[in-house]
Order: sequence, then C-alpha cells, then structure tokens
Amino acid sequence: MSKSTKLCRKTSCPRSNIFCNLLDKIVKRPSLQFLGQWGYHCYEPRIYRSLAKILRYVDLDGFDALLTDYIVFVEKSGYRFEVSFNLDFTEICVNTILYWVFARKGNPDFVELLLKKTKDYVQDRSCNLALIWRTFTPVYCPSPLSGITPLFYVAQTRQSNIFKILLQYGILEREKKPINIVLTIILYPSRIRVMVDRELADIHEDAKTCLVLCSRVLSVISVKEIKTHLSLGRRPIISNWFDYIPSTRYKDPCELLHLCRLTIRNQLLTNNMLPDGIFSLLIPARLQNYLNLEI
Repeated sequence: MSKSTKLCRKTSCPRSNIFCNLLDKIVKRPSLQFLGQWGYHCYEPRIYRSLAKILRYVDLDGFDALLTDYIVFVEKSGYRFEVSFNLDFTEICVNTILYWVFARKGNPDFVELLLKKTKDYVQDRSCNLALIWRTFTPVYCPSPLSGITPLFYVAQTRQSNIFKILLQYGILEREKKPINIVLTIILYPSRIRVMVDRELADIHEDAKTCLVLCSRVLSVISVKEIKTHLSLGRRPIISNWFDYIPSTRYKDPCELLHLCRLTIRNQLLTNNMLPDGIFSLLIPARLQNYLNLEI
C-alpha cells in the first residue's frame, strides 16, 4: 500500500464534495506523495487557491452548498489520514473560509448563513464545525494557528451590522470575558479600516453603535477597567465613549426590563435557540424585537 493510500483512504465521501475532491487532488499530486514528511506550507497554497476561486464569486446559494459540503466532509466522509495532516487540512480550509467571509466580503448575509448552518455545533468550541469560534488570519498568510476569532475581528473593524448579527446569535454572551470585546471596540487602533476620511468617520459611528449593542447584551460593563487602560496612555477611538454606556451598566441598578431580557435570552441560549426561538414566543412583536437587540 502506497504512502498516499495510507494517509488518505476513501470509503464513503461523495464524489461531488468540494473538500473530498480537493483532498483527492492534493494526495494524488506527485510532489506531495509524502504528506507526513512535508509541512502545511507545501500544500496550503493549493488549498487556498482552490477555495478562493470559489469564494471570490460565490453567491448565497453557492456558499450554502460549500458549507454543506464542509459539514458532510467533517461528519460523514470516510477519509482517514494522519492526525497532523488532518489538522492542517481542516485548519487551512477554515482559515480560508473565515478570511473570505469576514475580511474580504464583510457581507452580513454570508455571516448569518454561516451561523445558521453551524449553530448546532456552537456549544462545543473544540468542534471543527463550530466555525465561529475558530481563528483566522485577517491579513491572509499560511498560518491559521496565529489568528483571531471572528468576534474579535469584527470588534476590531467595528463592522456594526455584522457585530449585531453575532450578538443576536449569543456569541458575546458565550464569551468568557466580554469586557475584552468592549475594550477592543474602544481602544483598538482604527488603521485597519481607515483608507479615506469617509471611512474614518464611518468607523467612529460604527464604534458607537457597537457599544450600544454591547449594553443591550451585558448587565455589567466595567468602566473602571476601561479607565485603567486609558490611564496607561491608550487612546480611545471615540472621545465620548462614556456617553454610549448607560449608567445602569456600571453604577446604577440595572433596569428590570433589561434583566428580564437577559434571563430570557440566557434560557434560549442554553437550549441553543437564539435568535430563532425568540420569534416562537407568544409575545408582542415589539418585545420580540427587544429580545433580539433591535431596540
């Protein structure tokens, strides 16, 4: 049995599956017969180019099909190969997908579709299908292990429309230390999105919107911790950031209505029913919108 056969043995993966076909091409390539000997840098460019060619022009239906193929590949394919290559291949694929969705496209519809397709896996952060918890490199390079999560990237770029979608799905509520997201919104340098003066103005408004959204999700925002960072010489992206954090998040008692929102959302989150479960509740549409962070 050849080395490539040992590395990758197909039993049940569909022939039409994008990722199965891509893996076949890599294993059968003469120069890559000894995958265990060469590092990911040998085959990463081929994987990236193949997926980028699809993702560059893909529409929502096409992206839906690509995600379906990835889920089938991870869950049901009959591929068995060395652990190191398995990790490399999936990491490169995930890195490429997230890079194109968040850094290149920045389209809320694509982000929402990704969340809908993978929400059943989001409770297990170690799962290869919990894409929203995986890291990617915002400035693409073949090193998927040195990136950041989509939530942190969106906070850095203050993409408020995408940030809102992530929060509606309970991603911030699942964070172990959500104050880090708030600090990123306020303090992360703006150069990542600044190209012209118009974009600089936009990022200021987006940062304000992101802070407002955080206050709709959190019961406490540590203003003291923010001020500690400022005392060390860090500069906020918006000088009046304090105006966008309600006093009921750091000083005054939290509103009862807001506490009810948090309780209901937490229950839905526990049952992995955010945000769709909100609209199955027999309550007025205005309250549903309130629970869904619209107001």
